[in-house]
Amino acid sequence: MDYILKTRIKYYDIKSTLNEEKTKVEKIFIEKKETRDKRTDLTGCYVIETSHEDLAAEKIWRLYTTLTRVESSFKALKTDLGMRPVHHQLAERTEGYLFISLLAYHLLNSIEGTLSDNGHNRRWSTVKDELSTHQRTTVVVMDEDNDMHHIRVSGQPESSHREIYKLLDAKDPLKRNHRKISSSL
Repeated sequence: MDYILKTRIKYYDIKSTLNEEKTKVEKIFIEKKETRDKRTDLTGCYVIETSHEDLAAEKIWRLYTTLTRVESSFKALKTDLGMRPVHHQLAERTEGYLFISLLAYHLLNSIEGTLSDNGHNRRWSTVKDELSTHQRTTVVVMDEDNDMHHIRVSGQPESSHREIYKLLDAKDPLKRNHRKISSSL
């Protein structure tokens, strides 16, 4: 009498025939499951499943990559813009924090979207790094009447700064700005 031992592994069915004492395997039969063949066909491929049968593959892919942009934006909010951790405990302060976070999220996506529409695929982190070298200086001066003046002057933008400003259609509002802060009595 043959004793058959059946083993099921993820992609294979294995049957072993044992001797009468059940101490030795006499024969081994390995059968590859159909799912293993399907897996081989898709190895190295990106598979996205959706219930939206009316959408074209390209549209589904664009929707999926939107997730990457959202994750990148929230990462920027948390790190670059310091929007984390949340220390607010009152409801209205938390709502304000969320409002500012969503406003910043839309601003980041607007910047990236405008750059993309103009043929440049820079991410927010790249824009931030490039523009971080464009400096603005504030000089505080007291005059002879003890009035305090703030004079703000922008540095000369480099070519990479000018390119980004041009793509975003941003005018340089940071030219010389003079404000009288206090007046003596």
